[in-house]
Amino acid sequence: MILKKAKGKRLRCFLISSFFLFPSSFHLLAQPAWPEAFATMPLTEKVSELDRHNCVRIMLHSFQSNAAVQALIFLPGATDEFYFFRRAHASLTNAAPTLLDAVIALTNQTYVRATVVPPFLLLHTAEDPLEPLVVIEDQRTANRMQRKHFEKHAVYDDLDWDHLGPILGFDFNTRVTPKPGSHDSWHFFRHSFAEYGLNGWDALRAAALAGKTTFTVKKNRIVFAGDTRTLGKPAGVDGFLLRDAGVIK
Repeated sequence: MILKKAKGKRLRCFLISSFFLFPSSFHLLAQPAWPEAFATMPLTEKVSELDRHNCVRIMLHSFQSNAAVQALIFLPGATDEFYFFRRAHASLTNAAPTLLDAVIALTNQTYVRATVVPPFLLLHTAEDPLEPLVVIEDQRTANRMQRKHFEKHAVYDDLDWDHLGPILGFDFNTRVTPKPGSHDSWHFFRHSFAEYGLNGWDALRAAALAGKTTFTVKKNRIVFAGDTRTLGKPAGVDGFLLRDAGVIK
């Protein structure tokens, strides 16, 4: 992840592997590959095409507990392909498609990509940062998050911050801001991910990736803020008009 570590009045920024922060997170590397696991997960609805009306919902609800990855996360670039540009759709040709078939269809027929960032499988586009930007000002609180437990199983389909923020605060018994209704969260993306048994630290990472936010770990407090990083512009947007996406008429 991208980690900013505060020391006195100086702030140093560097790229650091999560292995050195929390080695236990990397036990997943020795586990079965995610395609094998996803091939055993049937889609919860019988459809021949994935589109903005069904894709995110079906894929999140089809995700099952497995030994390869603990969460399936749609990053904002991927959800924009469905809900903003309204151009992502993928045909399913198998009689009984699985979650693996759905991922393959998306990556072959749309701009959506699939990347493993343990313990997650991320569905994203070229514009999405694949690691959250994190500032640690209180290491004890960061260590405590690693020992905390998130929901045993949860599906968040297009959930806004006003709903997710209080869940994080309650599960971790820690103040999480912005508060519901605050204008500070108006530019957070809506969250779309499914998970099984994430620890507290990985749940914070998942929330930040899904909502395109950063988070700062203070003493007994986690502060989320908008992430302004963009790795590139969305594919094929030269000359793109909002009316092309049906956003305006």
